[in-house]
Amino acid sequence: MTMEIERKFLVLGDSWKTGARGTLYQQGYLSIESGRSVRVRIAGEKAWLTIKGETQSISRPEFEYDIPVEDARELMALCLPGIISKTRYLVPLGAHCWEIDVFEGDNAGLVVAEIELQDEREDFEQPAWLGREVTDDARYYNASLTGNPFCNWKTES
Repeated sequence: MTMEIERKFLVLGDSWKTGARGTLYQQGYLSIESGRSVRVRIAGEKAWLTIKGETQSISRPEFEYDIPVEDARELMALCLPGIISKTRYLVPLGAHCWEIDVFEGDNAGLVVAEIELQDEREDFEQPAWLGREVTDDARYYNASLTGNPFCNWKTES
């Protein structure tokens, strides 16, 4: 088992995008329950099945397995409504690599930066384009965005 330690932030502007190349991601959820989710993800010619446990602070257990892309496409048909489509950009900064997700479809307009850490108290460089932290706001979890997409939110500051 791997422990995922992750923080999420909104993104200000697009200065982060200079030189960044993105990859289209599509993901769906086979199960979303309190304390766990099962996700299928396709990115280019790669695919994964991921099981995540309950979040404690900013950590949660994560099991991720490579699967054939054709299997992932078939599993997508079994997923709950609300397939997520986003372009992910990798932006190296200092000792870390930020993952910037630019959402599409019903979540268009939402741009979230994630950073994975080795320890919950680990320091990291905070770039000028980093906005408000949303780690503790469950609305920003991809699993939540399937049932309550960004387009349905009244306002976001």
